[in-house]
Amino acid sequence: MTWRPRLAEGTAPVLVVLLLLLVGLAIAGPAYDEPSGYLALLKRAAPLMILAIGQYFVIVSGGFDLSVGALVTAGVVIAARLIDGSESATTGVILLVLGFGLLVGLVNGLVTTKLLVPSFIVTLGMLLVLDGAVFLWTDGAPRGALSAGFRTFGRGALDVPVLGEVPWSVLILLAILVAAALFMRSGTGRALVAVGDNEAAVRLSGGQVDRLRLLAFVLSGLLAAVAAILLGGFAGVSAQVGSGLEFRAITAVVLGGVLLGGGRGSVVAAAAGALSLEALFTLLNLLGVSGALESAVQGVIIIGAVAYASLGGGLRQRLRWWPKQRDSVRPAPS
Repeated sequence: MTWRPRLAEGTAPVLVVLLLLLVGLAIAGPAYDEPSGYLALLKRAAPLMILAIGQYFVIVSGGFDLSVGALVTAGVVIAARLIDGSESATTGVILLVLGFGLLVGLVNGLVTTKLLVPSFIVTLGMLLVLDGAVFLWTDGAPRGALSAGFRTFGRGALDVPVLGEVPWSVLILLAILVAAALFMRSGTGRALVAVGDNEAAVRLSGGQVDRLRLLAFVLSGLLAAVAAILLGGFAGVSAQVGSGLEFRAITAVVLGGVLLGGGRGSVVAAAAGALSLEALFTLLNLLGVSGALESAVQGVIIIGAVAYASLGGGLRQRLRWWPKQRDSVRPAPS
């Protein structure tokens, strides 16, 4: 028996959209005549793609995480304040930022699973808490500076044989994407999807629903912290660096065909959705379309993708039902 790789359900459409957008970039922008242009696009998209992977874990298990944008901002602000340009503090602060992401994800997961508060409310509250804490700590103007070693992950590159200089952010993204894809093929990953599809069935079969959902939030928090490290290195210190990223991540996941409410979707498609979103905004910029329309575009994508998923699901159900109905009304032979 020969193993043949196949795309998960819902992956093909977003890959087609991504291909069309990349062709559009090649036509509209001279920078995309060379592979380096697409590598730069992937470098810019890496933080959003990592956030989308984390958001995928939460959404596919039936939840939402609205705190990731504020967590990114908090991570960058904390790092700048504690490092303050000191190279010797870089490693310790990076570990602290990652630990902070894990802690926020753990709190989100525990409140959702143990206190039975809807994840939408929990993470919205966490967003407000983090935003308020950052503003209180900085008075709206972040202090300190990131070291050159910290910024290497967002701006630097590694010389790879044959490929040349590949940005660290792209290498980190690829490692996370491969690990996430392998995880979703494991028993735990499949159980995570099953929780979003039918929580009661998972409980009846002995599955640890609360632990699985807690794991999803912890992974989302950790990946948000990784995105903060990359964004801090790429964009610098700002109190608005993570503003709106939670909605971009949700838009990317939905664009990737992941079903809001959970139970269906591919982590690779979610990452492709994030890259498609970044490519779309880049193309609109090259065409001279105002950046103020980005929020409107995200809203249209979310509404359209959810409608497509709903109509597509209903159509598939009708197609499965129609042969059975046809057979049931067929007259018996005389």
